[in-house]
Amino acid sequence: MSTPKLQLGIAGLGRAFTLMLPTLANDPRIQMVAATDPQPLACAQFERDFGVTCDANFEALCANKKVQAIYIATPHQLHADQVEMAAAHGKHVMVEKPMALTLDECTRMIQACERANVVLMVGHSHSFNAPILKAMQLIQSGAFGQIRMMHALNYTDFLYRPRRPEELSTQEGGGVVFSQAAHQLDIVRLIGGGLVKSVMAHTGAWDVSRPTEGAYSALLGFENGAFASVSYSGYGHFDSDRWMDGIGELGQIKDWNDHGTARQRLINASSVSEEQLKASRNYGAAQWSGSTSLPPRMQHQHFGPLIISCDHADLRPTPQGVWIDGHFDVKLEALQPPTLPRVEVMDEFYHAVQHGKPVLHSGEWARATTAVSLAILASAQSGKIQVPSHQVQPEC
Repeated sequence: MSTPKLQLGIAGLGRAFTLMLPTLANDPRIQMVAATDPQPLACAQFERDFGVTCDANFEALCANKKVQAIYIATPHQLHADQVEMAAAHGKHVMVEKPMALTLDECTRMIQACERANVVLMVGHSHSFNAPILKAMQLIQSGAFGQIRMMHALNYTDFLYRPRRPEELSTQEGGGVVFSQAAHQLDIVRLIGGGLVKSVMAHTGAWDVSRPTEGAYSALLGFENGAFASVSYSGYGHFDSDRWMDGIGELGQIKDWNDHGTARQRLINASSVSEEQLKASRNYGAAQWSGSTSLPPRMQHQHFGPLIISCDHADLRPTPQGVWIDGHFDVKLEALQPPTLPRVEVMDEFYHAVQHGKPVLHSGEWARATTAVSLAILASAQSGKIQVPSHQVQPEC
């Protein structure tokens, strides 16, 4: 008996879509049946690649009777209205992180999908990664006692990659707190039990030519007594992938000859706007170099070093599995290399839509992560501890 395909519409053919493209194009359970994007070149490429229609009309995508569910990968500030419209047309929704820019928007999205009785899942975030889920399972087994402390760190050149103007404006959802913190916060909340009760944070906006937060460091306290430090720098000269066995965020072997290329590309592009530079490398554009093919020699994706301290061991998720440093020995709880990148994302969404299985990365879960992100910004601005609202435990 053949597996029924999920008939998926795509809203937004930008960076988030291209990162999911090898997964969507090679998962036999998924059939992309339509798309929408404001860029004609992107639509033309989609039509060539998949032989289906693409245009700039989001409402038409929602009304398309072939579409069973919609993957919304548009700019952050569009998420709330688009999720509401998709739900009103009876479509299941997978929306990219961050879920939205305000808690009110998050609540609107949740309520719209509840009224329509459709699935709402928020992703991709790196809390879907198999080594993270494995670490969570190991901790929940009780073999290592109580979780006590977590440290998460990531250094990248995120802020020096080509950006649209709104990506450098915090008010419009730009900066690393909105764009990147969701990964780390989802991870430590998932492993730490979900219920963050306090946030003390600092942020850095150190380059006047990039007028948004490029770094943050926060200390999170959990209801169960555990705590976590999370730090991210998008100003990085150091690349913390060096501490992940030379494996990049997307599970690829890093080419260290590429060091500094993001900054150099901006310097070399003085004759064109940064927005044009970014657009030139997008899906279907003149310098588009991506592919629907699976990347070679994949390992599991990650979001930088993470150490989880429990009573009886320290656990460290890596692209190969989970390292366990116990009282008297060190061992690797190895995982098989993935056959499909980000397959965990589509596993969760597919089974929710086709089989009614509850999602771990629900709207309520993502709203809680958004609340912690906003608490980071508020704590950094006020210099005071913040208590984030809407906290929930993981449904697993």
